[in-house]
Parts: sequence; structure tokens; C-alpha cells
Amino acid sequence: MPAFSFFQPTLFLCFKQSFSSNRRPAMKICSVVGLLLWGVLACRAQPTTEPITAFVHVNVLPMDRDTVLPDQTVLVRGTRIVAVGPAASVEIPEGARRIDGTGRYLMPGLAEMHGHVPGGNAPAQYVEDVMWLYVANGVTTVRGMLGDPAQLDLRMRINRGELVGPTLYLAGPPFSGNSVTSPEQAVEMVRRQKAEGWDLLKVLPGLSREVYDAMARTAHEVGIRFAGHVPEAVGLRHALEMGQETFDHLDGFIAYLDAFDRPIDEARLQEIVRLTREAQAWVVPTMALWEVLMGVLDLETVQAYDELRYMPPEIVERWVEAHRRRLADPQLDREAARLHIANRMRLLKALADGGVGILFGTDSPQQFSVPGFSVYREIERMEAAGLTPYQILRAATYNVGRYFQRHDSFGVVGIGHRADLILLEGNPLDDLDHLKQKVGVMVRGRWLPVSELQAKLDEIAARYAR
Repeated sequence: MPAFSFFQPTLFLCFKQSFSSNRRPAMKICSVVGLLLWGVLACRAQPTTEPITAFVHVNVLPMDRDTVLPDQTVLVRGTRIVAVGPAASVEIPEGARRIDGTGRYLMPGLAEMHGHVPGGNAPAQYVEDVMWLYVANGVTTVRGMLGDPAQLDLRMRINRGELVGPTLYLAGPPFSGNSVTSPEQAVEMVRRQKAEGWDLLKVLPGLSREVYDAMARTAHEVGIRFAGHVPEAVGLRHALEMGQETFDHLDGFIAYLDAFDRPIDEARLQEIVRLTREAQAWVVPTMALWEVLMGVLDLETVQAYDELRYMPPEIVERWVEAHRRRLADPQLDREAARLHIANRMRLLKALADGGVGILFGTDSPQQFSVPGFSVYREIERMEAAGLTPYQILRAATYNVGRYFQRHDSFGVVGIGHRADLILLEGNPLDDLDHLKQKVGVMVRGRWLPVSELQAKLDEIAARYAR
């Protein structure tokens, strides 16, 4: 196997396909409260060896609301936030590590909600590099959508502290027209993936409605969510009715609106915004990547991306060749492609303003979408679509925490939440470029100052120097 032959441009393939008076309750409550109080007292009585970090005199962006809390102290014990409050009123335990937040801004770590975490046939060094690229750019949570069994082991290594990386939530091997062809097979596949410990099911194009419905019903039965594309035979409206929780890349919406190469009908747009909101479904737009896939960007533009130096040359060359072929395709209509992208921008704005939950995602690493650094490309496109800084940051923090609330508490600078944090020199609510000016990143309570982050980035760049 040649070096880096593990890389497959899966999304591009999908893109091509998508175009074709009882006292007992009270007694129970009292008992539970009593046990909880006993637990709190017991914890207080026990000494702890968990490290304590104090961010002092820091401005806090809690992200559950559009505000800044000035001059705060945030205490972290182990992997959790244990105190947030005015600096004058929060007592800092003796021996705590102090991080000066004066004039700085503390916010939750970012999430990548459609990432292609490398699989088992990827070189170990490359996998470690990708994990670091995420963390170095403040991405502390990744929803992996590749579905390779080796990722389960990778997650365990990260959780045990053997490897620095974001918290991983993983989709199993995808449901497509090639991987599952009967309702019976769909039922068996859902049950198997649930038993194996995957967090969700990934839907790709090609499923019949009969197979999709069998998958959906079984997923609801066993308690596993499903997400991804909208198969043509299923359609967006039916997928909403069947409880698909996230819709990735907006392709299902564009198909519903018949807006591939024609303007969007406003009435139909408002209808699908309403239906999506009422279904409480989430949308992962991946705007920046789609501009590449549609051939809107020139080769010279994408080749000039500075972050490409953090990727193996073999991968970059494959991306370049794929884009060169795309631009040379005689069927490519650049004007129609630009209209298509404009429709996606309008759609995203309507969904966000219409109360639909937006989740931040870039589909990295894929097609000039470099892990971690792709955050800034996506932010640019979301901002160009008309979303406010708070809407964008909320999509990458608070909204993701709401989506994963059955698993853990994160995405907010608040007591009890996972200590995934970014310390910045400036306020990103004023200027999103401040996200690039990091003092450091904390991932599950581990503090990584910018000097350490940059040193590792330099090492990665040197390893892949062309």
C-alpha cells in the first residue's frame, strides 16, 4: 500500500451521488436528596489530589447567552469547572495554578461536528498530528463521521490521557446503498453498531425508503441517533418525519428546494425552515468545503492556503489533482455553481434566523479542509452568509453541548461542565479574528499554553516540509 493511500474523498463521492395523594414519590425524592447531600458532605471530607487551575481576573464568554462577564475567576478541578464568579468573591485554593486573565477572554472550546477522523490504515504519526491540529486551534470536541473501528481504540487512548486530542463522538460504518440493501440487514446493522459502542449512525445517499425506515425505527427502539445525508428516495420531508437528528452539508435542503441551479422560492424556503424547526432537527452546513466541491474557487486560491503545510504532501497532491480535474470538467458551469453557493448562503441565513439549531462543522480533513484550521475558513463563509459572531460561536459551543447533553455537559463556561476552554487576547464577539490570538487551550482540564501549541505545530510542519 503506498503512503497515505488510506485517504478517500468520500464526501465528493456522496456529492456526485446526491445529484443523480400517594406519598411514595415524595418519599423517594427525599431519599434521593438525602443521598445527594450525604455524597456532597462525604466529598468535602475527602482530600483531593486533582490539580486545580484558576483563571483569575478574566472576562468570561459563557456562550449560553450573548454576554461578557467581566473580571471573573474560573476554577477548574481535574476535568471539570467547579466555580465561576466575580474575582473578588471566589476563593482560590492554596496551591492552585494561577493563569492571569487580565484583559483576556475565556470561552468554551470549539466543536467540529463533521470530521473525518483518520481510520486504522492511517500512519500512527499522522493520526496523532491530526488530533493535535484540532486541539491547537481550540477544537476540543469532534464528531467523527468516517466510521472506522480503529477510532474506538483512538477514543480510548485519548480518554486515558495517552494522547492529546479532542473528545470524540463517533458514527459507525455508514448506511448506504452499497452497505445495506434490505430492511432486515438494516435492523441487524443498527443493533450491532449500538452494541459496539458507536454514538450515532451515519446516513449516506443510496438508501431506499424501505431500508431507511427500518434503520430509523430500529434506531429509535435501541436509543441511537442517526445523521448525515438525505437519500434521494427518502427525501428531506420524510427524513424529518422519521426523526433524523442532523442534516449535513445542506444538500437535502437544496434538493427539496430544487435550488441546484435556480433561485430559491421564498415561500418554499420558509416552509422548510418551519418544518425543520418544528422537528427540532439540527443542521451542519459545511459551507467552505462546498465552495471547493462546486468548483467556485480557483486552483491557485486553494493551493495558497498556508495551513496546507501541516498536511502530508501526498494528501495535498491528491487534493490538487482532484480539484484540477473538477475545474477541467466540460460540464462544470461556473455561473450555475456560484448561484448554487449563493442559494446555500441564503438557506443558512434563513435557517439560523428561523430558529433552527445550527451545528458547526467543516468535514476536515478533506479537499483543502485542514483539521482545526478549517474552522477559520468556515467562520468566514458563515459570516459572509450574514450570521452574527454570537450565532457562529454558539453553533460551535453551546448548541453542540445541547446536542450531546445525554452524553456529557460541555459547551458552556459553567459549573459542572467539562473543562474545555480557550483563553484569547481579544473578544471574538467583537471580531472573530480574535480566535486566532490564543493564550492557550485547555482540553479536559489539561492546560496547553500557546508556546507548547506552536512548538508542536512547527514540528508537524517540519515533518511534512515539501
